[in-house]
Amino acid sequence: MPELSHRRRQLVLAVCCLSLFIVGLDNTIVNLALPAIQRELGASVSSLQWTIDAYTLVLAGLLMLSGSTADRIGRRRTFQTGLVLFGLGSLLCGLAPNPGLLIAFRAVQAIGGSMLNPVAMSIITNTFTEPRERARAIGVWGGVVGLSMAVGPVVGGALVASAGWRSIFWINVPVVLAAVVLTAVFVPESRAPRARRLDPVGQLLVMVFLAGLTYGIIEGRDAGYGAPHIMVSFGLALLALVVLVPYERRRTEPLLELRFFRSVPFSGATVIAVCAFAALAGFLFVNTLYLQESRGYSALHAGLLTLPMAVVTAVAAPLSGRIVGTRGARFPLVLAGAAIAASAGLLATITVDTPLWWLMLAYVLFGLGFGMVNAPITNAAVSGMPRAQAGVAAAIASTSRQVGASLGVAVIGAVVTGGAHGGFGAGLAEASHAGWWIIAGCGLLVLMLGLVTTSARARAGACRVAAELDPEPVATG
Repeated sequence: MPELSHRRRQLVLAVCCLSLFIVGLDNTIVNLALPAIQRELGASVSSLQWTIDAYTLVLAGLLMLSGSTADRIGRRRTFQTGLVLFGLGSLLCGLAPNPGLLIAFRAVQAIGGSMLNPVAMSIITNTFTEPRERARAIGVWGGVVGLSMAVGPVVGGALVASAGWRSIFWINVPVVLAAVVLTAVFVPESRAPRARRLDPVGQLLVMVFLAGLTYGIIEGRDAGYGAPHIMVSFGLALLALVVLVPYERRRTEPLLELRFFRSVPFSGATVIAVCAFAALAGFLFVNTLYLQESRGYSALHAGLLTLPMAVVTAVAAPLSGRIVGTRGARFPLVLAGAAIAASAGLLATITVDTPLWWLMLAYVLFGLGFGMVNAPITNAAVSGMPRAQAGVAAAIASTSRQVGASLGVAVIGAVVTGGAHGGFGAGLAEASHAGWWIIAGCGLLVLMLGLVTTSARARAGACRVAAELDPEPVATG
């Protein structure tokens, strides 16, 4: 790809961020609409969980394929295709007459969304080649993703209150149309110098693993985890994982590049992403039900109560990018883990009468933690990797985010709603305590991994892995 002017590079970044904003928004905006969806469509608790997880699961399962496909056939072309599919899925979601079709249309949205996140990261990595400038661009990107996911509940609450839950999907359509045009005008086409081979077997194994694991966790709450079909689901997930690892090791150009994981910073970043996004997804799912069902707030009121989290995330995310670009990832990761753990610790004591100032303090701490964590994850994912494999590396990091989000809703949602004996209301506040302690554990794990993965020894190991992947890595940082 030819060298672009500074102004053109900033326009490319803006277009990518606009598109990613609606994808990130869609990850969380639906949470505030769950009670309204339940009332209008008669959805069960597991249907509400699938409304979230159908999106994140398909997204997670296809991100790596989309990243490598974009490197092969063209990043701009793949990006525009993803925008069109995402817009179509959004339109259909707004027309869904029952929970089953809503879940199916959410999957269509996710197919399009899978072509946006890693491909945009690959476009940014190939547009910003100077390490410090690239770190700043990644900081902006991480900030937009974090901000979109944080403001989702606020925007969702306002839309549900003013125009109904279907509007949260229809709002995506005009934004998508604008993004398609802007991409055609400002984003140049680019491909990897040498196309990677497709890996359909690896793709199938990844999807079977994720779907089997999530299905077992969500449906096992009602059916019982010893039920035959639940055991079969977990068994298929385990079998897929057992087959996937050796199969991918034997391939010259695997879907899942296992050699990346020999880099401690890269491996740590994927686990941190799983933990951080599991914490976010669990936080949004449980907090939404707590505010609306236990305390009786409207969707708009509940969204406004989460505004402090959104504001702090908006400030912390770009600040984290700047810190990563100048001082490294250790401080943002340690602060992120400590803040998430402290927030969840506060929320692990809530009742239906907990003072609002207590909730606000917890929300501010969570916003600080989540705002700090995104930029270090992304920077570790692409730092030291050859630009030719930027799509694959970014897709693995993005996949880990979505896997975390899926597991957060599945595990924490099952624990909390199971403890409330299948019902919402007053009992949900006490039942949520176990979920908040799980989230606190995720925060502590982020803190510990932040210390381990940013050590001098870990960085030296990452350099060795980069040299093995490509004698002259381009995306160093």
